[in-house]
Amino acid sequence: MQPWFLYIIENKYQHYYTGICKDLSKRFVQHSSSGPLCAKALRGKGPLKMIYAVKLLDHSDALKMELWVKKLTKAKKVQLVSGKLLSPFATEAAPVATAGTTEC
Repeated sequence: MQPWFLYIIENKYQHYYTGICKDLSKRFVQHSSSGPLCAKALRGKGPLKMIYAVKLLDHSDALKMELWVKKLTKAKKVQLVSGKLLSPFATEAAPVATAGTTEC
């Protein structure tokens, strides 16, 4: 079974976008391109920076964690990103350095 990832992207307005995917690098490139596969919430708001990413066991856990993160306040999301708030899900750190910051 292929793992799923949950990620948080920050745009130039310091707004956070949360999503899930199977391939972090590919998805970040799609968002950064502002093309047809870019989330509407991110279009024209670059540069984008992936600030948080974790690996989850399956799609179900990824969906549950995505819902949990989206219900958090901005202050709690900042704590999650900084490591001060622990997730109630079984996660493994994912490399966000491969995504980096991209102008769009």
